[in-house]
Amino acid sequence: MLLRFAIASVALLSAMPSAQAVQPPQPATNPEQMVIVSFDGAHDNRLWEKSLDMGKRTGAHFTYFLSCTFLMTKAEGGLSYQAPGHKAARSNVGFAQSQEEIAARARHIWQAHLAGHDIGSHACGHFDGKTWSKADWSREFSAFNAALANAWTAAGIPEEKPQGWDDFVRTDIKGFRAPYLSTSDGLLPALKDAGFAYDASLVTKGPGMPATSEGMPRFGLPLIPEGPQKRRVIGMDYNLFVRHSMGVENKKDSATFEARALDAYRNAFNAQYDGDRIPLQLGFHFVEMNGGAYWRALDRFLTETCSKPDVACVNYPEALARLANEKKADRSAF
Repeated sequence: MLLRFAIASVALLSAMPSAQAVQPPQPATNPEQMVIVSFDGAHDNRLWEKSLDMGKRTGAHFTYFLSCTFLMTKAEGGLSYQAPGHKAARSNVGFAQSQEEIAARARHIWQAHLAGHDIGSHACGHFDGKTWSKADWSREFSAFNAALANAWTAAGIPEEKPQGWDDFVRTDIKGFRAPYLSTSDGLLPALKDAGFAYDASLVTKGPGMPATSEGMPRFGLPLIPEGPQKRRVIGMDYNLFVRHSMGVENKKDSATFEARALDAYRNAFNAQYDGDRIPLQLGFHFVEMNGGAYWRALDRFLTETCSKPDVACVNYPEALARLANEKKADRSAF
């Protein structure tokens, strides 16, 4: 009797599912910490070279928000560009000084594109569009597209235009940042009609996920703690420049400003890396303010940060793709 009970017990245990087959719930893994660096203006050819080298050394991919008047001389702009509400040949940021300058810039744009960086639109003449209608924004976007498409002709070397340039102009300019981060109700409808995939014209209280308005992702530069008092400031070089020196160039204290900026970048990063892993966005201009303090701080920050585990230094389209993949992974976990 005991023998039959033992045999039956063994048979019953053999028929039961293996304990190893029942897996306990797996803890959620942290998403990658994304760092998104962008440059407004994208004009100075020396800084094109410097930023492309920085990206190559650190593995970072950038977004360059290009102002289109830097792809035309003032003589040409007088014939082809007129911003809404302004006279022809006007630009708040000027024009290219020569065809040679345009040629160098066009080559840098193409080099950046081939290296995996993102080229976005910063409109043309850097005017404040807070009162612009949808038609006004659409007019500015059309001027941008025409300037980019015509860049090699404007440079006087149309035979150098790379194969694929026209497709790049038509399909790869997907992002926009408004000059002065100033928008109007007409902006989003015009962006959608023009085929843009994202807008990066907002400011947020801290690092935040992109909001969606009328179906369009909208990124915002965050307010980050800075300085001895940890007062918040927009994470952009110009805003640091105004805080540190009232917007007046001060090369004497450049090292101090660099240290403060680097400390702010590090603290903003660490808060997310050790926390919720919300993407950190930092904005820069193609101007080395306060003796290059903010560009030097950026270089040091990316050099020490982009190689960390679970960190991705990406441009805006890459960030959107990664966020979409994270959502898919979250849905598939249930």
